[in-house]
Amino acid sequence: MWRKVAAPLAERFTVVAPDLRGDGDSGKPPGLPDHSNYSKRAMARDQIEVMRALGIERFAVAGHDRGGRVAHRMALDHPAAVARLAVLDIAPTRTMYARTDRTFAKAYYHWFFLIQPAPFPERLIGAAREAYLRKHMGGRHAGLAPFEPDAWPEYLRCFGDPAAIHATCEDYRAAESIDLEHDDADFARRKIECPLLVLWGRHGVIERCFDALADWRDYAADVRGRALDCGHYLAEDRPAETAAALLEFFA
Repeated sequence: MWRKVAAPLAERFTVVAPDLRGDGDSGKPPGLPDHSNYSKRAMARDQIEVMRALGIERFAVAGHDRGGRVAHRMALDHPAAVARLAVLDIAPTRTMYARTDRTFAKAYYHWFFLIQPAPFPERLIGAAREAYLRKHMGGRHAGLAPFEPDAWPEYLRCFGDPAAIHATCEDYRAAESIDLEHDDADFARRKIECPLLVLWGRHGVIERCFDALADWRDYAADVRGRALDCGHYLAEDRPAETAAALLEFFA
């Protein structure tokens, strides 16, 4: 998803774009009973360790959707490492659950489907994985248009592994349980210290259901950002604008 954004960023910065735990070709361990090995804290630690292995102790980070939630936790748990943070098309997880209403629940039904106990959602998705993926990724503002024909088979390949489907569910199960425990413990006790850029799609759920900048100011001291003329998939629907915003902010 980052290929059209990574190239212009790489003209000025060293770019590291790892798959999260459970995604792409990264490891996909079975979920623990408390889902802690898919907590954003555990996944943030993965990313910090990747950067340290590359000899990079302090860096800027951008994350979209689930990656943005991992990046949020990176900035909280590892403030010395994260110099600047950009999150794409999310409000804070804690806020989104607390303000769930009918509009949000209809649009983000998967938040409540994927958290059902294993193996129920895994079996249903696995029985029609391509149909599920097309409906899920194509059910937003621009349909499947943002995904180029040569990119789609890669999404399907990665999601074809039953362990990836399980990991996806575990990510959401963690978000609704142990992640909320971590967020509740931190709220009002500490905030994101570094500058925070928030970008979101003007035609998406964040715009309809939340006040992105105001909501993030509950969690960070230095917040700026804006909506782009797209839906959820900023890096694929509006790559030039997304790259330009990140370049300006990271510079």
